Amino acid sequence: MEQKDPQEWDVYDKILMGARNEVKNRTRYDASYQAIAYPNGDVDPDRGACTDVVIRALRHAGYDLQQLIHEDMKENFSLYPQLWGLNAPDPNIDHRRTQNQICFLERFGQALPIEVTEETLPAWKHGDLVYWRFPNGQQHTGVISDRTNSRGIPLVIHNNGLAREEDCLLRWPIIGHYRFPPESP
Repeated sequence: MEQKDPQEWDVYDKILMGARNEVKNRTRYDASYQAIAYPNGDVDPDRGACTDVVIRALRHAGYDLQQLIHEDMKENFSLYPQLWGLNAPDPNIDHRRTQNQICFLERFGQALPIEVTEETLPAWKHGDLVYWRFPNGQQHTGVISDRTNSRGIPLVIHNNGLAREEDCLLRWPIIGHYRFPPESP
């Protein structure tokens, strides 16, 4: 991807490169609540949760997930998970929660197969977003890379301690696979 002229990047190339910047920045994991600006707010650039990889990757492609999720939650709050005892959306944190990202992507993204088989492998494209469930029940997310392992399974850029690009797509049960924005037919 780095050999491709940035002027020729499509939206998914930009998402990938935005995620790859998190690896280059060596972003450390920090999911703590922080008051941030709105719109285009962000936590400190050297820190972030797994969801911040997705947020920053999409922002690199021109999509402010903070504003997109907040605006949708203001109009459709009851459609989003009610797990935090809130009575209204909170633009500081809502977009940083995997459950809210999944809800938003189910509504406005392109849902794709969660299985990784020989038949479904072509559906896993760079810039796609993947969501997993850890054995402890926690959810996690990352961005699909253009790099693959020796079997052709894509690597993933994620942050579970330190932002990295690694062979982990099949490490945990996959609960979501999305493309945003959806591909045009």
